[in-house]
Amino acid sequence: MSQGASAPETRRAFRVVGRVQGVGFRWWAFRHARELGLHGTVRNARDGSVELQVAGPPEAVERFRALMAAGPPGANVRGVEDLGAPDRPLPPTFEIVG
Repeated sequence: MSQGASAPETRRAFRVVGRVQGVGFRWWAFRHARELGLHGTVRNARDGSVELQVAGPPEAVERFRALMAAGPPGANVRGVEDLGAPDRPLPPTFEIVG
């Protein structure tokens, strides 16, 4: 690796479906994303799902996805849809945007 080069970054977008609103899911995702060193966003969607866009080291993104499939206490996650790479730039930190 050349001097000044950084490790590769993986960018993914996910939709978490089930009983995931009103159970602290966004704050729980925020805490885990920060702990894993990820940046991106989380928001409640109008359809009752939670949408996340994350970027960071590939292994951290995969760990984050696995955590989202479990969800916080009180949630009932039915699935995590992988929406591919986000289509817009992500913030430099992890943020709750809605």
